[in-house]
Amino acid sequence: MSKTNQSVNGGSVFRVDKFVVPAAAREEILAKVRTTHELLRRQDGFVQDFLLEQFSGPGEFNLVTIVEWESQAAVDRVVPIVKAAHERIAFNPQETIARLGVRADIANYQRIPSV
Repeated sequence: MSKTNQSVNGGSVFRVDKFVVPAAAREEILAKVRTTHELLRRQDGFVQDFLLEQFSGPGEFNLVTIVEWESQAAVDRVVPIVKAAHERIAFNPQETIARLGVRADIANYQRIPSV
């Protein structure tokens, strides 16, 4: 979530995390995601979030999270808050993803302006 990825239109920023989660890792990953999202929902600039699980279709990503922030500034403010919270509970997302054999695709998105 860097400033180089700022929303061009100055509007909402959508953090989209897509995961390929092995069945054996599902419950642990969901618990970590839920804990993180509880924290996110209490932050200034949070708009809404979604936790989605694939139930049909050929797509490879079976869990997707989407968080809408009011601006890139809101995203920038929350990054150190989340990092500190994870450190307090000794949670390292990268280590957990690697240990559980999860693959992740994580990026910030913005809306495409209407024509």
